[in-house]
Amino acid sequence: MEALPKALEVEERSPESKDLLPSQTASSLCISSRSESVWTTTPRSNWEIYRKPIIIMSVGGAILLFGVVITCLAYTLTVERKILVVLKMIGPAFLSLGLMMLVCGLVWVPIIKKKQRQRQKSTFFQNLKSFFLDR
Repeated sequence: MEALPKALEVEERSPESKDLLPSQTASSLCISSRSESVWTTTPRSNWEIYRKPIIIMSVGGAILLFGVVITCLAYTLTVERKILVVLKMIGPAFLSLGLMMLVCGLVWVPIIKKKQRQRQKSTFFQNLKSFFLDR
C-alpha cells in the first residue's frame, strides 16, 4: 500500500480525531500564559522587571506636560474663537489622560514589588518543603 504524505493525512482526519490530539502539558500552558513561569528561576534585571511601569509613567508624564502647555496656551493666547474652543477642549483631555497614565504606572510599581516578595517566599517554602519531604 502506498504511503500518503503527512499533509494529506492531517487534512483527512475527522473532527472527532482532532479532539483526540494530545493536550498541552502544564509547562507549555504556563509558558504560553501571560504570567511568568513558576518553574523558570532565571534572575531578571531591574530593567526587565520595571520596564513597563517606567514606560507608562514616562509617556503619562509627557502627555500630562503637553496637556498643561495646551491648557495654559488656551487661557493666555488671544486667537480665533474656533481655535480657542478646540484648545480648551483638547488641553484638559490630554491633562487627564496623562495624569491617569502616570498614576497607573505609579500604582503598578508597588504591585510588582509585592509579587516579587511573594515569589521569593513561595520559592523559599517550596525549597523548605522539598528538603523535609525528600528525606
